[in-house]
Amino acid sequence: MIVFLGEYEATLDAKGRFLLPAGIKKQLPEDAGDQFVIARGFEKCLTLYPKKNWDPILAELSKVSEYKAENREFLRYFTMGATLGELDSAGRMLIPPNLKAHAGLEKDIVLVSVINKIEIWDKGKYQQFFESFTPEKYSDLAERVMGGQNTTQL
Repeated sequence: MIVFLGEYEATLDAKGRFLLPAGIKKQLPEDAGDQFVIARGFEKCLTLYPKKNWDPILAELSKVSEYKAENREFLRYFTMGATLGELDSAGRMLIPPNLKAHAGLEKDIVLVSVINKIEIWDKGKYQQFFESFTPEKYSDLAERVMGGQNTTQL
């Protein structure tokens, strides 16, 4: 699995392409290739997975029973609009119009590392999200997610 760190700003051109930042490129192993999957994120953003990271996710999803309606709904939403993309000779990635519209991407974007993927946000929306996330909210969330059952009750 390829793991990413960092936060990078980029700009979309008139055709909906952005230059993959050098800081991200440096984190890609030589055998990663130039293929990526762009998909809808859980929030109003996009996710960019190296194909090498996307394939194991699809393998896990293929194990989900399609006999439950909520499973089918999740599988549809998770894969809806997912597109295979490739860096062009200049190192640019094209964001399809339907995905660009979903995330409300205009011109200025932020690429945010989230372990095995990169989230692509409209810069203004990302700033709003980040500013609304207080240290207290972060601390509470960390306790709920990472606290586990080994926490001591007073």
